[in-house]
Amino acid sequence: MKNRCVFCDILAGHIPAEIVYQNDDVIAFKDIHPRAPVHVLVIPKEHIPTLNDLSDSHKSLIGELFLAATTVAKLTGIDQTGYRTVFNCHKDAGQEVYHIHLHVLGGRKMSWPPG
Repeated sequence: MKNRCVFCDILAGHIPAEIVYQNDDVIAFKDIHPRAPVHVLVIPKEHIPTLNDLSDSHKSLIGELFLAATTVAKLTGIDQTGYRTVFNCHKDAGQEVYHIHLHVLGGRKMSWPPG
């Protein structure tokens, strides 16, 4: 039996999520453990475990993730004040769900370095 993916379960409608935006390729929903006043995850509808699993065929999809992030920023009102986008890849970087996802964080001042 393969491991279950919580994000695939959200896509299938088995787990509820507060959806902020979606199109044919991606979906964006609020993180259930927010690290900022605005914390939205943008995921591809295709299951891709990590950034290391991307190939040349995903170039357009990665662009869709970032375009969706800009739309999320506008929809949540953080596009002018500022926001951060983050991908985590594997355990040491903090990846908990092995389905690539772009964090969109905003609504507060961000510090640098991030951690």
